[in-house]
Amino acid sequence: MSELNILVTIPFDETEKPELEAICPDASFTYCDQDDADEALIAAADIILGNAEVSLIKESPRLKWIHLSNAGADIYTKPGVLAPGTILTNSSGAYGLNISEHMIGMLLMMMKKLDRYYVEQLNKNWADRGQVRSIYSSRILIVGLGDIGGQFAKKVHALGAYTVGIKRHLGEKPEYLDELKSMDELDQELAKADVVACSLPASSETYHLFDAERFRKMNPNAIIINVGRGSLIDSYALCDALNNDVIAGACLDVVEPEPLPTDHPLWDAKHLIITPHASGYYHLPETLKRIKIMVMENLRAYVSGSPLKNKVDMKTGYRDNTAGNILM
Repeated sequence: MSELNILVTIPFDETEKPELEAICPDASFTYCDQDDADEALIAAADIILGNAEVSLIKESPRLKWIHLSNAGADIYTKPGVLAPGTILTNSSGAYGLNISEHMIGMLLMMMKKLDRYYVEQLNKNWADRGQVRSIYSSRILIVGLGDIGGQFAKKVHALGAYTVGIKRHLGEKPEYLDELKSMDELDQELAKADVVACSLPASSETYHLFDAERFRKMNPNAIIINVGRGSLIDSYALCDALNNDVIAGACLDVVEPEPLPTDHPLWDAKHLIITPHASGYYHLPETLKRIKIMVMENLRAYVSGSPLKNKVDMKTGYRDNTAGNILM
């Protein structure tokens, strides 16, 4: 391991660096912010712990392994980024706590009309907005049952929702789901759902999965939530669906494009809550703590010659969820 150069773009503080370096004491560690990782630093790295600009990687022949600080890996699986044989792992499992709570917050805000009451507060207007909705007894369709979707399903199930999960490959139904369905059954489930919660990664299969036709298949009283990738939803089709009451509302932490231009019609769509891709990142300190634990566990595995966890399938962009590949 004496020849290893390890570039770390995850923010380890000065008290944490010695613990990381003790795992591989003969390696050379370089620390910098992701934005400061230039082409020379990336070209010299055998291992990158954290994200790096994909245009600077350019199938680096020296790079043996990169562990992403985020869960989404789609931009790193594209041809021309990683050389064949380079191992790609991600931090799936670290974000479910905060993102699922963000989803609950947005959903309750819309169901209880808190967004509208806040506008009344700003206008100093004492106004009753009438009937509200409840998570209790709602039929909630969870599209994507990774860490984020699973955490969200657990929370709404505990609040009394009837939970239906959509998964690419059917397996044993977890206890927090009332029903488990395949992607082939998506359309028929859309018509029944009061809430459709999506946390899918970007891929050719998920691009504009929700378009004008799909919105017409949804329950007109349904609320859609998206925290995966903005490309899942055709933004203009969503504007039309909201403004024409095809569906009842939308809660988005991701949009297409990002950042959303100031003149984009999505800003003015009815019954919409938007946050600027803020449910993830390191906004919750616990998230960063979990990522660091993952990184150190995988570095120990790399040094010992053991299989790495959270390996990403380069064809699908998903974490390989086979037994023994899960960090959290």
